[in-house]
Amino acid sequence: MTQADPKKYHIKSFGCQMNVYDGERMSELLSDQGMSAADSSEDADLVVLNTCHIREKAVDKVYSDIGRLRRKDGSSPMIAVAGCVAQAEGREISRRAPSVDIVVGPQAYHRLPELMDVAKSGKKALDTDMPAISKFDILPSRGKQARPTAFLTVQEGCDKFCTYCVVPYTRGAEISRPWADLVNEAKALVDGGALEITLLGQNVNAWSGEDDKGQTQGLDGLIRALDKIKGLKRIRYMTSHPNDMTGGLVSAHGDVETLMPFLHLPVQSGSDRILKAMNRSHSAKSYLDILEQMRKVRPDIALSGDFIVGFPGETDQDFEETLQIVREARYSQAFSFKYSPRPGTPAAGMEEQIPPEVMDERLQRLQALLNQQQFDFNQQTVGRTTDILLERQGKLDGQLIGKTPWLQSVHIISPDLAIGDLADVEITQAGPNSLTGRIKERLAA
Repeated sequence: MTQADPKKYHIKSFGCQMNVYDGERMSELLSDQGMSAADSSEDADLVVLNTCHIREKAVDKVYSDIGRLRRKDGSSPMIAVAGCVAQAEGREISRRAPSVDIVVGPQAYHRLPELMDVAKSGKKALDTDMPAISKFDILPSRGKQARPTAFLTVQEGCDKFCTYCVVPYTRGAEISRPWADLVNEAKALVDGGALEITLLGQNVNAWSGEDDKGQTQGLDGLIRALDKIKGLKRIRYMTSHPNDMTGGLVSAHGDVETLMPFLHLPVQSGSDRILKAMNRSHSAKSYLDILEQMRKVRPDIALSGDFIVGFPGETDQDFEETLQIVREARYSQAFSFKYSPRPGTPAAGMEEQIPPEVMDERLQRLQALLNQQQFDFNQQTVGRTTDILLERQGKLDGQLIGKTPWLQSVHIISPDLAIGDLADVEITQAGPNSLTGRIKERLAA
């Protein structure tokens, strides 16, 4: 049965910042086709579920969301499943959820308009090819930005093959986008109103390429080039891998003013035995050495990390070593999860899978420590005056929410300021997850 041309779309992205970026690019692509964005799936003719495959619950949520798209009159919008679940499960999605019209992987979403044409003819559309990075040549040029912050993907894929992770299978091998493309896209983002750009990649600090003089550069060289763009006030990057944390990148944190004092560097475990079983290329000591080098060049650096508890074979002693590395690292924030076996990964077939109740208890202990560290870090900023970039409206009249250089959310009340403004703010109060501040001075853009 044929379908009418969709006029309005709604994109729901799950998971990491890479998915948020992909969702934004799909939105630009569909808008370029003459479609308009809908605020909810109820108002949309096309719903795109941009999925994450890192944890089992995230996959289950996708199928649950597909079921909820059926409307009271029995109709459904055109449904596209994109992202890593689409790549990993392919045709299985259409078998489990016959209402899905399009399945498209993260390296093929630039073909979404063509797949919509297939779906309109009444056929199921599938594209999980994994070409290099040709999609960036086809996606629309970046234009006016709805927010003062923007994402810029510089690198995709992963060659690390951690034994718990599906990313090498769903995103492909590590590949870096060309220097000129990135510099030009960053300039377009700034021209479109972005004051802050976050460079993204599965292993963003693995980026490398030749600059406009033919010299090989790493991520630090790219950051130094972007620092010269007039109007760009802030640069961030994530997610990094300890194996690719070069001396040049560490040094950049000490002498590039626009590079924010924040580093997200996942360690996953504090046990060398578990790190080896995970196929992580670092040790607890080498990881802590990187943090020490970073604090030497940027003493106020805010550190963030990722942790997995309950990896197969993890003993009480292994877990205690994870708690110890947290105490030594002193995080401003961190993400922690129970191990989730992903089909096709080596860890899924390992012996000594940890009972759920043991993982639950360990996760609660780890999160209690991480939450206390985050609260302590936030409290240390009380009384400090710092610049914040106002990013969105708050819930109260005249309330705006912005970010400090250390990626903390700050709530302020100021009817005279607007989204996109930079302001000097005195931090007056700290909570577990956010700060409250008082405007001292508006800063020139």
